[in-house]
Amino acid sequence: MAVQAVYFSDRDGLDMALKHPDTMLFTSKAEADARDRILELAEEIQVFLSKKVEGLSDEQAEACAMAIAEERDLFQKALKKPELLNSAEG
Repeated sequence: MAVQAVYFSDRDGLDMALKHPDTMLFTSKAEADARDRILELAEEIQVFLSKKVEGLSDEQAEACAMAIAEERDLFQKALKKPELLNSAEG
């Protein structure tokens, strides 16, 4: 039997990572670090949205922040070419 190392982000926590191994457990530290950067960005976006959008619930702000953080590369490109946000190639 072989031993395999797995990585997860501390921001997700071990319990959450074990509940969602397909999306929160990684075979390389680099992948786990990338997930951690997404979560860090999402946290900052959530705070920003909560301050800027009146009436936005915490759950909505969190969901919006994760969507933006997970697609950060697309958003960076869309700053120059907005139609990319809703194009099939996006």
